[in-house]
Amino acid sequence: QVQLVESGGGLVQAGGSLRLSCAASGRTLSTYAMGWFRQAPGKEREFVGAISRSGGSTYYADSVKGRFTVSRDNAKNTLYVQMNSLKPEDTAVYYCAARSLSFSGYLYQKTNEYNIWGQGTQVTVSS
Repeated sequence: QVQLVESGGGLVQAGGSLRLSCAASGRTLSTYAMGWFRQAPGKEREFVGAISRSGGSTYYADSVKGRFTVSRDNAKNTLYVQMNSLKPEDTAVYYCAARSLSFSGYLYQKTNEYNIWGQGTQVTVSS
């Protein structure tokens, strides 16, 4: 089973950028479909973006489309999300997630479609 550890969160001003990383250990990441989710205080965990096993396909929530880019480096066993033009409403704890037994090329958007989660990293965007 793979273990996930996020890093790269922090405090940034509105309009700024951050890149989050999700390092995997235990098994090769290339066999897992991956996703990013976030959870703000008092809100449910929501989908941010997903990437297929090979990295050839991505899909984003409307709220981040055009501002966030999800990528992966299977050789480094690491998932990324580049976040640009950050807004105060992007403030949340960001989680990476992995799905085993995924179909090649498929993208998954629901929290219950993922079975492995990291511990999360806080992103705070000040106005």
